[in-house]
Amino acid sequence: MKKISLLVFSLFFVVAANFAQEKQEAKKTQQGHTDQNKFRQMKDVLATANDQHTASGAPGHQYTQQKVDYVMDIRLEESTNKIYGDETITYHNNSKDVLDYLWLQLDQNMRADDSKTPLASSNAAAAFLTPDNFKTSFMKEGKGFGFKIEKVETDGKALSHTINQTMMRINLPKKLAPGETFKFRIKWNYKINDINKDGGRSGLETFPDGNNNYTIAQFFPRLCVYDNVQGWQNMQFWGRSEFALEFGDYTVNLTVPADHIVDATGVLQNEKNVLTKEQQNRWEKARKSFKEPVLIVTQKEAEIAEKGRATNTKTWTFKADQVRDFAFASSRKYIWDAMATSVNGKTVMAVSLYPKEGNPLWEEHSTRAVATTLIEYSKLTFDYPYPKAVSVHSERQGMEYPMICFNFGRPNPDGTYSDRTKKGMIGVIVHEVGHNFFPMIVNSDERQWTWMDEGLNSFVEILAELTYDPELFATNPANEITRYMGGDQSNISPIMSQGDYVKQFGPNAYSKPAAGLYMLRQTIMGPELFDQAFRTYAQRWMFKHPTPEDFFRTMEDASGVDLDWFFRGWFYTTDVTDIGIKEVKPLYLTDKPSERVTALKEQYKQYFEGLGELVYITDNKEEANPKAMDNYADGKEVPSFIYSVEFEKPGGLVMPIIVELTYADGTKEKQTFPAQIWMRDDTAVKRVFASTQEITNITVDPDLETADVDTSNNSWPKKESDKFDQFKEKVKD
Repeated sequence: MKKISLLVFSLFFVVAANFAQEKQEAKKTQQGHTDQNKFRQMKDVLATANDQHTASGAPGHQYTQQKVDYVMDIRLEESTNKIYGDETITYHNNSKDVLDYLWLQLDQNMRADDSKTPLASSNAAAAFLTPDNFKTSFMKEGKGFGFKIEKVETDGKALSHTINQTMMRINLPKKLAPGETFKFRIKWNYKINDINKDGGRSGLETFPDGNNNYTIAQFFPRLCVYDNVQGWQNMQFWGRSEFALEFGDYTVNLTVPADHIVDATGVLQNEKNVLTKEQQNRWEKARKSFKEPVLIVTQKEAEIAEKGRATNTKTWTFKADQVRDFAFASSRKYIWDAMATSVNGKTVMAVSLYPKEGNPLWEEHSTRAVATTLIEYSKLTFDYPYPKAVSVHSERQGMEYPMICFNFGRPNPDGTYSDRTKKGMIGVIVHEVGHNFFPMIVNSDERQWTWMDEGLNSFVEILAELTYDPELFATNPANEITRYMGGDQSNISPIMSQGDYVKQFGPNAYSKPAAGLYMLRQTIMGPELFDQAFRTYAQRWMFKHPTPEDFFRTMEDASGVDLDWFFRGWFYTTDVTDIGIKEVKPLYLTDKPSERVTALKEQYKQYFEGLGELVYITDNKEEANPKAMDNYADGKEVPSFIYSVEFEKPGGLVMPIIVELTYADGTKEKQTFPAQIWMRDDTAVKRVFASTQEITNITVDPDLETADVDTSNNSWPKKESDKFDQFKEKVKD
């Protein structure tokens, strides 16, 4: 009965207040508004669920995707730095649609002499240029890059096709029905770019001794993705946003100079033909070595090899099943080491290739970093399904492909290196090997949603690095992203932006999504709920094409946590976190009701009689009576220090309020209020804290967990601003 009386009493005040307001504003018609509450559900921004991408975030019972198989003969011609390719492609139409044509990617055309890529960016006058770049820019002297398509045919007959910059359309001789396959052949060649001079995600590096390190990828015409989300993914490649590809099986013959060491996507099929007996024995030893890498080619052997120039060739044959791309590395300069790694009882080979210029850093850390990555990523996602992961050294690269990646990190010529170089090298290896999981297996559309591979991967990278070296990789991603988020809004894009037009690509696609996921795990959801949901997403979409909606929905579906408020704010806006303390008001126990309470007791006599005896709270210190609760405390100590704290939120993002209370004796207590505290008031909320001793300090977000861009309002009593704070304010102005 008491609860009912309280409800009626509360409702009375609500009705009375509304009536008074309506009476006062009767002459003015108010304009309506749409629901802008930060906790409204995301149904207005998420794609409609269907029988391929379900409302739970899982693949639906009608989910389909295409399959593409490649058989390729590739020849690397060292004398001209050209690649010659002859590939046979088998396209499997697993969709329910009839196809009139196929689209392929021709990435190398981005740097062709007639490429439009250089014309698509603002280009101010440079203070210095290389002579070659001056010729290219101002003397119209081309470098001869880009694909030279020699043949496109099927069954020995020419096949109609159209090249549109970095895309090629195959005009099918007849419509390709669901369940049918189409086989065709493309013969091509292209000149390899120098990575240091011409840029690029793959290419060659020339050393002073004339030897080259070839790290070759995006080197053959590849089928685009066709799905029920957007049809053909045939956006042009402008150089930044990467690629979406179909899974399939590869058989690749790589013909290179006979003194080269080669590794690639897939399993080597002809060890006996390309490896010496000693190298085969060492490789067998590496397959059983789980603690230390085994040198298959030593530095001494590599130094001898790099002095020669073979005139004959060898053909290395690799096979790979269920991969979405293929890449390889080739050089006579390679030192080669490997070790076995146990991933939940399955043996996976961790492998490194590097010239002597990478030592001693690479010999000490590369393969071990690969092994750590495979183990730690598998814990949070799924067991690594491929037989190996290879890290290849290149001076200025950081790029990933299935089972193989190219990584920077070069010591000084005398072999010394700084912690910064070591951290950068290990970090890039963990990151690029980690890309095997996102997006090489969980195969998101990188050209549209960069964060789905870079952001997710960067997040797991943080956890793997902390395992490898907790001291070297100590980090606070939430605090580190505040500089970007608190910067000039004209240079910031929402995470949910297509990568080509984002101004600050690194923070947008890598750091901010990673920081957001880190906060979800550490602060908002907790590791147990987060890890289960994240693992569910990864396993649901292995070897499939997920969308952002699939990720958002799965994280909620598998955790039972409403995260719409977080995803909407963090991913779809450029709002910032700024939560602070607006006011702290001391309150006191008393046995005397205020004039207002006295009036209420008279007005609602029956209600108050039902409540029985009362104690009161006042902000008037003179009326305080700390003993007012003594008769009701049952011998327990009564809190005599009471504080009303009003929290404000100048920033647009909602976040949990994490409060640290410091008591007079120096002890501290942390209390966390969920983000939902802002549901009914998006600007200010109040909480009352009671203690048996004085509270000397109140701090919001003491460990900098919520990416708060302005901590000047996070403490009570307010800290005296120092010169740095004053400088920051000037910068803001």
